[in-house]
Amino acid sequence: MTKIKVGFGFDVHPLKENHPFILGGVNIEHHVGAFGHSDADVLIHAICDAILGAAGLRDIGYYFANTDNRWKGISSLILLKECINMIEEKDWKIGNIDAMVCLEAPKINPHVMVMRENIARTCSIDVEDISIKATTNEKMGFIGREEGVVAYAVCLITKS
Repeated sequence: MTKIKVGFGFDVHPLKENHPFILGGVNIEHHVGAFGHSDADVLIHAICDAILGAAGLRDIGYYFANTDNRWKGISSLILLKECINMIEEKDWKIGNIDAMVCLEAPKINPHVMVMRENIARTCSIDVEDISIKATTNEKMGFIGREEGVVAYAVCLITKS
């Protein structure tokens, strides 16, 4: 019998002028970028929380605290790999990941395939098992004013 679980993740980061914008492990040219302790990859952080939550583990901040200098400026793909290692120790495997990024700009569609490939490679799953979508906030709120970026993710994990 196969056991399945689902986890949900959410993350938000402020945007800062003349700062790198890393999303799904891709550096996207834009006048603002997400700011945080690591590389502030809001998409990967939401995915990490979804994976950890599905396995009944704590949130990303518990394992990779923003007060710990080991994680300062680190690629979030490394954090994702650590999350994968944590669930694999409990014999869980990723079934699929579905994610949504909410931002006004830049348009991420030209970068989605590379993001999916980065995540698939890190998680050791097929690129077809990852969906990344984007929407705007219709110019409303902090997202609409381009003050921040939000990502949501769900992840299904399985164990035989």
